[in-house]
Amino acid sequence: MTHPAVRSAVRIAGAAIGVCLSTGLLAGGAQASEVEADGATPPKVYAKSWVIADAETGEVLASRNAHKQLKPASTLKTLTAVTLLPRLDKDDTYKVAWEDAAVQGSAVGIVPGATYTINELFYGLLLPSGNDAAHALANAAGGMDATVELMRDEAERLGAEDTKVRNPSGLDTPLQVSSAFDLALFAREGLSRSDFRRYVGTVSTSFPAEMPKKSRKDKKRKSYMIYNQNPLLINGYRGILGVKTGYTTEAGRTFVAAAKRDGRTLIVSLMGIIEPTNMAASKLLNWGFAEGDEVTPVDSLDGFSEGHDVRTSTPTPATTVAAGPVGTSGGSSWWATVALVALTGAAGAWAVIRRRRRRPRRAALPPL
Repeated sequence: MTHPAVRSAVRIAGAAIGVCLSTGLLAGGAQASEVEADGATPPKVYAKSWVIADAETGEVLASRNAHKQLKPASTLKTLTAVTLLPRLDKDDTYKVAWEDAAVQGSAVGIVPGATYTINELFYGLLLPSGNDAAHALANAAGGMDATVELMRDEAERLGAEDTKVRNPSGLDTPLQVSSAFDLALFAREGLSRSDFRRYVGTVSTSFPAEMPKKSRKDKKRKSYMIYNQNPLLINGYRGILGVKTGYTTEAGRTFVAAAKRDGRTLIVSLMGIIEPTNMAASKLLNWGFAEGDEVTPVDSLDGFSEGHDVRTSTPTPATTVAAGPVGTSGGSSWWATVALVALTGAAGAWAVIRRRRRRPRRAALPPL
């Protein structure tokens, strides 16, 4: 029978390995462990993946795990918007169904049976990130299944090969993923439209409340204020244009932002952020505006670089720098981590056994 101390040590080692896996310490591979940059070194950013790109040229100035498929949370609403904005008349009205208002997660507060303009629903989608507004817009566009199919077609048209769409809200669901690269593509497409820029650049606006009661004489519909969740927009980051925040339990914090200074528009997209969102994004934007002219692009949102498909190219040592705090420090260092965890567990087990032999009356260690 296995010694109790050994079982405890094994549990400790297993927990340590779990932590390593969850934080990416055992991810392995050069692409998972290195930042792609050529020229000025970008700042360390505490996120699983990120991209900074020039919106006009499509040049990717630097990136980390650009094509890593992760859950996008509400940043997927940028794809919802660029898909539906050209297809829906913003002056049309939509009567809310019960299933629209009952959707899980963040909501703008639409009321079953009440009518809203499509314009109002887009504000509800992109400011407070209303999943209820996403559901209503999808139904207005022909239904959930039809809208998901339209979003898939739009992603394919834009070259977003990492994105798998299952719903228009970004709620966690099996197999729904995107990447920092694709989120930058969606933002770039959106910024080409004046209506998209207006929505994502609005800090706050009034939104209709429930329909007035028939018994009321004035029958005036009340309203309330809704607010954008973009921390750079709220805090007045210089040149900020907007775009979209996201958060779910499985995705963690995600963020896409764009800013314009001195005639240059930069897009940053981040997934799995584990530092303040505004800090992570502003570090990259500040670097891009300060050093953008000194770097050689490492990729292109248009899908090609130096005449070859960048998706199939492998970064060379000359175009990579050490990773930030999330991930491994090299392609083979995870083996060292595994060995260290195993040795630590074994040493811990032996030490506990020796202590138990010297002090046989001591109580057993509590289960972990």
